[in-house]
Amino acid sequence: MSNPVNLNRFRKDKARAEKKDRADQNAITYGRTKDEKLLDRARADKARRDLDGHKAEE
Repeated sequence: MSNPVNLNRFRKDKARAEKKDRADQNAITYGRTKDEKLLDRARADKARRDLDGHKAEE
């Protein structure tokens, strides 16, 4: 004879596994490396400095 299965626990475990799979896939799809983040930050800083350098002083 087999052990009884708690269907609520089974359903919740299945939902957690699906959520983790979706999160892992999103991390692969949308995740960026540290170097990519630093490069974007450096480009934004340079663009802001360039813009500030072209502002007219009053």
